[in-house]
Amino acid sequence: MTDKIAQPKASIGASLDEFLREENIYEDVQGIAIKRVVAWQIAEEMKRQSITKVEMAKRMQTSRSQLDRLLDPDNDKVELATLGRAARALGRELRIGLA
Repeated sequence: MTDKIAQPKASIGASLDEFLREENIYEDVQGIAIKRVVAWQIAEEMKRQSITKVEMAKRMQTSRSQLDRLLDPDNDKVELATLGRAARALGRELRIGLA
């Protein structure tokens, strides 16, 4: 016997973006996702260039604990200036735009 899982009719055909907007959390979720992607990109570039966290912190003229906060995917309290310093420390450029 197969059991059917009931789905709310309101969610049928709705996109995730629509759902998040309906819940008034779209901007918050999008901001967290962008920060996580940028943190991941920074960590990957550090690996690619074989840069340790200690060296990266020195290049950014910051502490290792501040760098750890930057790389923490769950920490969404990072300033754009800090992301820019991290990008420059890796010889890269931080780009932000409107779509």
